[in-house]
Amino acid sequence: MALEVIGAGFGRTGTESLKAALERLGFGPCDHMFELIKSTWRVPYLEALERGDASGVDALFEGFRSAVDFPYAMYYRQLMEAYPHAKVVLTVRDPDAWYESARKTIFRGMPPGMLLMARIVGLVSKNARGFPRWWAYVDGTLFKGFFQGRMHDKAFMIELFQRWNEEVKATVPSERLLVFEVRQGWEPLCGFLGVDVPSEPFPRSNDGRSFQERAKLRNFAKLIGGSGGSRRS
Repeated sequence: MALEVIGAGFGRTGTESLKAALERLGFGPCDHMFELIKSTWRVPYLEALERGDASGVDALFEGFRSAVDFPYAMYYRQLMEAYPHAKVVLTVRDPDAWYESARKTIFRGMPPGMLLMARIVGLVSKNARGFPRWWAYVDGTLFKGFFQGRMHDKAFMIELFQRWNEEVKATVPSERLLVFEVRQGWEPLCGFLGVDVPSEPFPRSNDGRSFQERAKLRNFAKLIGGSGGSRRS
């Protein structure tokens, strides 16, 4: 199964809503950071991708038809090359609104005690045993690398956000790219993908409050237990 849709937008631009929409439209399962947390055995393929080695992308995305959110957005160029028929969706939103949303959620980092919990759960869960490696990858590659450790520098982060969006627009051929705000709903997304518009409302997922609920330790314990971790020993 090859990827058919690649998300190039930053986290907190509606990526979980896009994930739900893509799955409703038949482009699922859709990979996302929350899916990666549940299948930490895949982290070595991302480490290789970070080094410029894309030979493991088919194994990384085994069973998925689309991928959105961090960390996948960082590799949209490599994924476009690996999957030349895939289309790219750049989710965008007002830069100030994006920063405030990210500051209250993903920029907070890992909840206190998370690694300790992972090590305890790891006594019985193969997926949890991979959680420290997942965090080392995310912290090193995304927070300290891509964001340069400057998550609380609003001016820098907004400039990075805007520069990234312009770079994606300049890089992806127009026929392969949709610049999309989730508030636009089904029509532009369905038109781009060539599918019918569903009758139900466009999904709205993962607002700031629900994100923080997910981030509570008891909910992360369920994630790191791993529904996807059983695919590899």
